[in-house]
Amino acid sequence: MLPGILARVLILLGYITASRCRIYENVSDLPENLIYDFVVIGGGTAGLVVANRLTENPNFSVLVLEAGVSNVGVLDSIIPSFVGNLLGPTIYEWNYTTVPQSGLNGRVLDYLRAHMLGGCSSHNGMFYTRGSAGDFDRYAKITGDAGWSWSEILPYFLKNEKWSPPADHHDTSGEFNPAFHSTKGLTSVSLPGFAWPIFYDHVLQTTKELPDEFPFNLDMNSGFPLGLGWLQSTVGDGMRSSSATSYLASEFIQRENLNVLIHAQVSQLVDAQNVTGEPFFDGVKFKQGISCPQQPPGILYNEIGTSEFTARAVKEIILSAGAVGTPNILMHSGIGDQAMLNALGIPTVLHLPGVGQNIQDQASISTRWFVNTTQTIESITQNATRFNEAFEEWNRSHTGPFVEFGPTHVAWLRLPSSSSVFENHTDPSAGPQTPHIELVFEAGAGLGPPGNASQHFMGAGVAVVTPASRGTITINSSNPFDPPVIDLGLLQNDFDIFALREGIKSAYRFFGAPVWQDIIIGPTQDLQNLTTDALDEFIRNTAAPPLHLVGSAAMSARDAPDGVVNPDLLVKGLARLRVVDASVLPIVPSAHTQAATFALAERAADMIKERWM
Repeated sequence: MLPGILARVLILLGYITASRCRIYENVSDLPENLIYDFVVIGGGTAGLVVANRLTENPNFSVLVLEAGVSNVGVLDSIIPSFVGNLLGPTIYEWNYTTVPQSGLNGRVLDYLRAHMLGGCSSHNGMFYTRGSAGDFDRYAKITGDAGWSWSEILPYFLKNEKWSPPADHHDTSGEFNPAFHSTKGLTSVSLPGFAWPIFYDHVLQTTKELPDEFPFNLDMNSGFPLGLGWLQSTVGDGMRSSSATSYLASEFIQRENLNVLIHAQVSQLVDAQNVTGEPFFDGVKFKQGISCPQQPPGILYNEIGTSEFTARAVKEIILSAGAVGTPNILMHSGIGDQAMLNALGIPTVLHLPGVGQNIQDQASISTRWFVNTTQTIESITQNATRFNEAFEEWNRSHTGPFVEFGPTHVAWLRLPSSSSVFENHTDPSAGPQTPHIELVFEAGAGLGPPGNASQHFMGAGVAVVTPASRGTITINSSNPFDPPVIDLGLLQNDFDIFALREGIKSAYRFFGAPVWQDIIIGPTQDLQNLTTDALDEFIRNTAAPPLHLVGSAAMSARDAPDGVVNPDLLVKGLARLRVVDASVLPIVPSAHTQAATFALAERAADMIKERWM
């Protein structure tokens, strides 16, 4: 690293560290009685939204308990293109693994969940995709609450969003529709800020040459995503914008009524009471600085002590531990299926069999092509001189290739209604304007480029975004610090593998358009000429989850026998315990889940304030 770069980085780290203020590392620095109006479990994507909005009222006191480390000064989280360095096994991950996946030929997968402030918004791919209007209208129908419909949730997307110019400040006319965006929110959203001209020209020309399959869509976040358009990402000023950088910005973290404690892992909810007709918890038990059993060898968390502490919530406990952490805490608190809890010797407080059931994640694979142009990510990642120049440029001005993670365009596609899969399967999508398949395009081979420095690639990630498969999250121990049992159930339903197969074919048609013939050499793997059985085997051997888990504490109608939370996100049968994270979404949106999580947290904060003001 050049001395000038190092100095710039140290200046940056010093600036960020100076703004920490009320992010505490030791419980002894908090008020002795640990009594707050609200205790938020999890300083992730949703939890920090709620904490910020509640402390807008100076009469509310809020404690956030975050098990992980601080995001402050973590360059791999700050610089968009460095995100791959965060991905396990590291101290920034919970380092979970799944059980063997029967739909993936028995493979055991790493399942990445952030172990740091900002949660997955601090280490994800920064995609900002809302899904279809139909996704949210279906949530409204499932819950019986019109507040979850597209027209009602759109203002919360706008409340969260701070539309920002791209890092290169290019003219964005014709690349998005400003009618569906806001410049007044907190989380920065922008268009690609570094140009790969040949790639961009070829992608857009394809929409003209193959308009039936890949029509140009000016703005996929309008509620009508079908077609191909420019990717929008949570990036501002060339840096990642997460819930930690936006909702815990310096002007917020200095609030006297907001305390954030890191290295604080919650074990269970305690001291169930019943003075209002419904039982409720008012205590949150946690340890600080413990070493998680699932940590990789040689990686130690900051060990401050292993004593147990209990924080008290006078008004509500807000459970925002994520789609894995939330059901884990619920079950260890005696909320779940009674037979399972009894078998583990956990006293049942509330028989709620939906906890951890019917979870969903999408499934994805990567496809790549050799190209004869050097205008690709490999021109930087495989060239030390250019890499150092790009790093110096980012440090100097927050511009250049490091402002991008990689993908720049996305296509959302539907299977034809005449597809044979619909002879035996009900369409799992939310309606005719909701995609089944996502194609993500980039000028490069992604985080792990194959080959040597003389090879260049272009790629398309393929995902089924309306999967029919379901899985579970359970526990097999009464020790709340043991990792939960994660079974994603990927590709157990034939619809999902059919959709992935058709998505691969679409990707081949895309790169087979006439405009690509001048630069495409050929695919890195010839999937086009495989038999159906061979292609299915390839999919089962290579597919992976894009980490869009939902449903483990799903919301349902107030009088519904299934589900975990009511439409107001209060746990069914309990008072003063609300779940606010992606686990409440009963069906995965046809999108990446970050934007939906921000919006649902904004709405949840309003519901909580309305209840207690």
